[in-house]
Formats: sequence, C-alpha cells, structure tokens
Amino acid sequence: MLRLIGYLILTFAALPTSAAAFERISDRGAFVAAVGGKDLKIALYGLTLNVEPNGTIEGTAMGWDISGSWAWENGYFCRDMDWSGTAIEYNCQLVELDGDRIRFTVDQGAGEDAVLRIR
Repeated sequence: MLRLIGYLILTFAALPTSAAAFERISDRGAFVAAVGGKDLKIALYGLTLNVEPNGTIEGTAMGWDISGSWAWENGYFCRDMDWSGTAIEYNCQLVELDGDRIRFTVDQGAGEDAVLRIR
C-alpha cells in the first residue's frame, strides 16, 4: 500500500485525464498566480498540497506529511519532495491549466500526468 501511495505522490497522484482545453503554463509568474495561496487537491487520496511562491511545498496525503521545494526552470516546474520519510526524487514537469484544474506531466511532458483541483 505504501508503495502505491508513494508512486501516486511521485506523479502528484496520476488519474486519467481527458483531452480538455488544458493550456500550457510556461511562465513562473503565471504559475504562481494560478496556485499561490491555494490548495491543490485530489480527494480520492486525501492529497492536499500547497505550492508556495517562496519555493516550498507542503501538504499531506493519506494523513502523512509532504514537504519539498520547487523552482521554475526553462518553462518547467521542477520539484523534489519527501512524503513521510520517503524521498520523491527531483523531476521537471510540464504544467497545464484548465479552469480550476491543473495538470502536471512528469519528465518535461513525456511521462505520466496528474490532475489536481485548485481550491
């Protein structure tokens, strides 16, 4: 079970997505405007993240703490995290926005994706 949850958090909890009108965010300022001071959530996993403008990540999943840091590099959100003592290695991700949904796709858009609600 822990391995499954770790994998989900690795990709920010991958769920199937549709080909909706997601638009790429390639600018740090636009990213911060979309998520700064807000919760990013996937209720199914009890996942809540706060990606702060100062470069920190805090949250919980399945009742366990998440912490980390992030930077904006060459148009990608790059982060490393820790979930209750389990390291989640550094990865740069494509970010796309569709209203109150934000999609992160690992490996600069070449890997798995995850969609979170912005609240």
